[in-house]
Amino acid sequence: MIIPVFNEVDSITALLVEITTSLKDHDYELVVVDDASTDGTLARLISYRATEARGLRIVQHQSNYGQSTAIHTGVQTARGPWIVTLDGDGQNDPDDITKLLAARDRATGQTNLQMICGYRRRRQDSFFKRASSMVANSVRRTLLRDATPDTGCGLKLFNRQAFLELPYFDHMHRFLPALIQRGGGTTLSVEVNHRPRQHGQSNYGFHNRLWVGLIDLFGVAWLQWRAKHTDYKELD
Repeated sequence: MIIPVFNEVDSITALLVEITTSLKDHDYELVVVDDASTDGTLARLISYRATEARGLRIVQHQSNYGQSTAIHTGVQTARGPWIVTLDGDGQNDPDDITKLLAARDRATGQTNLQMICGYRRRRQDSFFKRASSMVANSVRRTLLRDATPDTGCGLKLFNRQAFLELPYFDHMHRFLPALIQRGGGTTLSVEVNHRPRQHGQSNYGFHNRLWVGLIDLFGVAWLQWRAKHTDYKELD
């Protein structure tokens, strides 16, 4: 499991406690990637690991690189074949992790299933944030045809090797289903809970997402257009 965090000093401890409770019957590895927080998040993580979770793995970025890079760093660091990601602000519900795992296990017959995405049908965000995401998701689905209602949900389950084979670029986390499908994998969406933010403030806004999001959208569409899948076999 990977949690990318930036300035979540007031949320991270409660979230880690919730995860431990939700997954008490599962074996898992927990990697938290601190994206150069400036508010004491790293110190809080180190303190929690010393007293409560000695198996917790902490990775620190020396500079702030953003969520996609934090996830990529975490996946490179992780050891398990399947990865769960969730946001560090506490809005994703750790109890839904088992729902994603169950959906994967029920779909074992589905060809090349590589990702299960959380779908926040009842988002607990401001009207502006919900409206802008609705427009962005609609445009993305129309252009990329990824059949995914909510790519912005931080709660995802995916195959580690499939992720590492994707083309890496900043902000790629918003386009993971389309990129997985481009590589020949299949994806599922599962409705999950979404909770109001209790502490801190969102690191995303309209101006820091719109234009770069449009550029990335057309870039991923180009990658899809240029993709080529080959059928081959090795001869004895």
